[in-house]
Formats: sequence, structure tokens, C-alpha cells
Amino acid sequence: MVNLGVKLKDLSLKNPVMTASGTFGFGEEFEDFIDLSNLGGILVKGTTRHHREGNPYPRMAETPSGMLNAVGLQNKGVENFCKDIYPRIKHYDTNILVNVSGSVIEDYVETAAMINELEHIPAIELNISCPNVKEGGMAFGTSCASAASVVKAVREVYKKHLMVKLSPNVTDITEIAKAVEAEGADSVSLINTLLGMAIDAETRKPLLSTVTGGLSGPAVKPVALRMVWQVFNAVNIPIVGLGGIMNAKDAIEFILAGATAIQIGTANFIDPQVTEKVVVGIEEYMKRHNVQDINDLIGALQIQ
Repeated sequence: MVNLGVKLKDLSLKNPVMTASGTFGFGEEFEDFIDLSNLGGILVKGTTRHHREGNPYPRMAETPSGMLNAVGLQNKGVENFCKDIYPRIKHYDTNILVNVSGSVIEDYVETAAMINELEHIPAIELNISCPNVKEGGMAFGTSCASAASVVKAVREVYKKHLMVKLSPNVTDITEIAKAVEAEGADSVSLINTLLGMAIDAETRKPLLSTVTGGLSGPAVKPVALRMVWQVFNAVNIPIVGLGGIMNAKDAIEFILAGATAIQIGTANFIDPQVTEKVVVGIEEYMKRHNVQDINDLIGALQIQ
């Protein structure tokens, strides 16, 4: 037997495989395909203070080695989550994390405070890639000052594990990581989607209603790996790596780069059983390489 258990500071995971927010619904949608208790954690879809309709269609487009999305955080709001969804999923034998989003700091604070009261939600993932309407639409996560301010405000009301999801659309992601660590983040997850676009040459129109959207899938993996490795060498809090992970080999690469756990996103659209397959694949890799403890692989990249 090998040990697949990892710890994100105070948050224990039975294995390092988690789902990425926005690609796994609320977990219920995948009950027919996998045993959710076999996963280290589930990140439910982005939740905001108030109901959001999201962006107009079309808001998803396939691209070479990936996909673009501009869903726009469509959800029924945190009150609906607490009253209707939480009672249906709280029995899952795995960690349930809520991805928290907002347009102003007050939105984040109010949403986090409400989720803090839910007994079976041990952590939230703070999505700081959202546009800050008070700053002219600039994402919270693209400047150290705004990233720090939202984390500091949420930290005051949220008493459980606080994971912060970092945007790759920055000059130096390590500076943002250090800023949120200083304000009380317990862990960081990276990367969120890269800004991209797609055009239909025949119609001369963009494929997304919003023109630009978030790029995910295998195309972003080299960038994500690089950023995980950089952040691993810059902060002292655990890292959750994501971005183009399609199989166990990809997951191992992120762990070697410094990720304590990983999230699988776009691959869920291709194979709804991919998460369980990755758990099995990691175990097989460990046995093949005579590794008894998954923790021995974290940051074990050999530069020379």
C-alpha cells in the first residue's frame, strides 16, 4: 500500500485529486459516473452574493488543444446554495469547497461569511480573477494591492481554510502569491484561465459573445507548470496546481513542480471518469517508482 494522503495546511485530503470549479457542477451531475468519495475534494461552481445570469450565448468555443469559455459565473447566488444545494451535497464523503466570486469586496465578504456557517464546507476557494467594478473592471488578482485587500477582508470573516485562486494574466505571479500569503491565505490554487479569443474567418466574427474568454485545456499546461514551480519557490503555503491536466502523468508533473494537490477541469468534459482514473494512475506511478508516500514527490523536481 502507498500513502496518497496530503494536507493543505489544516485541510486533510485522502488523495491529491480535486475537481476544478465550473467544470464539475455541484458534484451531483457526476454521481452516475464515479464514486465521489474516491476524490480528495470537489470544487463546486462559482458562487456569488446575488443571482447572476452570466454572459449571452455563445459563451464556449473549442480551440486547438483547449477551449474558451465566457460563461460569466452564472449561478443562483449564495442564499440559494445554502438553502437548496448544500443540503443535497453535504453528505458527500470528501472535502467540498465553494468557489467564491464577486464584483466588489463587500460581495466576497458577505458570501464568505454565509458559507462560514455551513458545517460540512471546510474551505472556500477565493476567485480573484473577477473584474473589480470599482476599479474600472480590472481583475482583483492582477495587482498586489487589490489581491491583498480582498483576501484581508475575507480573512476577517472566514475562519476555515482559505484557498486563493490566482490569475495567470499578470507580469509576475509570485508577487501576487506573496501578497495573498501575507494577508492570511492558507493555500493558493493556480492557474485560472488565460485570456484568449477565437475568430470565425468565414463570418469575420468572434466565436464568443464577449469577444475574449478564458482559455483552458492542454494548451495552457506548460504555462501552468512554470507558474506552479515559480510560486513553489516563492511562498511557504501549499499550492494546488491546475491547468491542462488530462491524465495521471500530467498530475505527477504538477506535483513534482511543487503542487501538494491538483485540480482537473476541462478533462471532465471529455471523460466524466477522468478524476478516478487519475487517482488510480498516480498510485500505479508510485508503485512503479517505489515511492511509498505521495508527499515525497512534492517539489521533487531535479533541476540538475
